[in-house]
Amino acid sequence: MSQTSRSGQAASTEIDLALFGALGDLAQRKLFPALYQLEREGLLDARTRLLGLARQDTDLEGFKAKVEATLTTYVKAEELDRSVLASFLARLDYRRLDFASEEGYAAIHTWRQEGLERPMVVYLAVGASLYGDICAHLQASGSLDASSRVVVEKPIGYDLPSSCRVNDAIGAVFPESSIYRIDHYLGKETVQNLIALRFANPLFGTQWNQNNISHVEITVAEKVGIEGRWGYFDQAGQLRDMVQNHLLQLVCLIAMDPPANLDADAIRDEKVKVLKALKPFTDNMLGRDVVRGQYTAGTIDGKSVPGYLDEEDANTESHTETFVAMKTGVANWRWAGVPFYLRTGKRMPEKLSQIIIHFRQQPHYIFDPDQRDLAANKLVIRLQPEEGMALEVLTKDSGLDKGMRLRRGPLHLDFSSAFPKTRIPDAYERLLLEVMKGRQYLFVRRDEIEHAWHWCDSLIAAWQDRDEAPRRYPAGSWGPVASIAMITQDGRSWYEDY
Repeated sequence: MSQTSRSGQAASTEIDLALFGALGDLAQRKLFPALYQLEREGLLDARTRLLGLARQDTDLEGFKAKVEATLTTYVKAEELDRSVLASFLARLDYRRLDFASEEGYAAIHTWRQEGLERPMVVYLAVGASLYGDICAHLQASGSLDASSRVVVEKPIGYDLPSSCRVNDAIGAVFPESSIYRIDHYLGKETVQNLIALRFANPLFGTQWNQNNISHVEITVAEKVGIEGRWGYFDQAGQLRDMVQNHLLQLVCLIAMDPPANLDADAIRDEKVKVLKALKPFTDNMLGRDVVRGQYTAGTIDGKSVPGYLDEEDANTESHTETFVAMKTGVANWRWAGVPFYLRTGKRMPEKLSQIIIHFRQQPHYIFDPDQRDLAANKLVIRLQPEEGMALEVLTKDSGLDKGMRLRRGPLHLDFSSAFPKTRIPDAYERLLLEVMKGRQYLFVRRDEIEHAWHWCDSLIAAWQDRDEAPRRYPAGSWGPVASIAMITQDGRSWYEDY
């Protein structure tokens, strides 16, 4: 199958998609709605087929009824076209399968016989413990060929050694060029625009360094708690669940040097350089530059919610963190001396993902001394809930009595307002389309994962040596007070406190 060139020439989306875990939460909430939207946009090749694989004993009509009910729930009513829905459902097939047992994979081989002229994409929407078995059984059944690809979801391992074991198992069957590791943040429109913003605009390209940027702030806040995932989350914690993948990927896109071109490996080579340059935490820095938190009972949207230790099936002695804030940096010429403040937590006041680029003040300030704290530009990059960007600039306040008083205002780009007739695609729509076209630049390479785990593992080991309980914070707050003290000791504030 031909690849899409950098010039934008379209690549084929003619594939066979084998979706393992087709009746699971991820497939039903995200993958089928995304595939439906690709159908609606006319982006699926007429011969593309979708095979659902799950352990539940249902027939094809029952499977189609489940998918239809899912789309009715998760797709907006005005976007649900019955003729499009019918053509989408006609692509579906279903097989009941025990993923861990080789018996039954022959059915996939038989299904493939009708589509051998097109690549097969294997999507593993299942736990990572099954990745190796599924890949090996697919290979043994003769269902794969040189054009086959595999898509895997995080978490890929629990630490560096377990990550290597998972990747070794996948790599024993698929070459690295055929492995697509998903971090759904990389499919967001605004994250894609980071590359365009930085490398297509001299206004930012010439300013993107330690001479002009004072610090960088990244917040990924969640309103939800554990939502029935206690068994997984208590073993993982917020650092493994969010920092190791989402936040470090954002750090890479902010801090990376310009790639030679837009090829997948050119971009990922630069991201790896950032991960290698992340500053490690010494024992002296842990108490000052890292804050672990765990939420207690509180109020979200006017409703009382339980604390982490009060959740269903909770281990009341758990020291697992639900909040992490840290100050780190990238040790290279571009970012020398520029702190990166990272923060992520559950049961926070709002669902929010944003990046704030704080530019340095002018070296000589001539305006009202009382307003000196205003005198720095900020670039606000919002990933959710509404994607967009705003550059905060200073202008003279209006009015005859204001003199040269300053006021802060945004030069604002809200994607939904700027492009009112253009639907902003969900991240999974873009990612699935790129997999079909055989393009890897939005996906994470193995060495990226391993360098990220190496950095996180050293921090986790240091926490374990200190054996300190996480600091408490009430649900509905922005985390422990210590996280505010961490940034204010540098004379700065988190963005919402300005």
